[in-house]
Amino acid sequence: MNPETLRNWIRDAGASRPRGRRAVEPTAVPAAPSALEAEVAASRRENAELKKEREILRKAARYFASETGW
Repeated sequence: MNPETLRNWIRDAGASRPRGRRAVEPTAVPAAPSALEAEVAASRRENAELKKEREILRKAARYFASETGW
């Protein structure tokens, strides 16, 4: 294939595109503050629950390790 032919095809295909960045970044719609606050609150509740579960598992692991002599 002739390089000039390929160059022409690329130029023709990109002629309608704007220069610079080729990909258009999607514009994110900012969430309402109340939605963000609700999400943060839910994340904090989940985080607290996971911390409790982790502490229970640590205590159980210590107990069973002492029982088996590890």
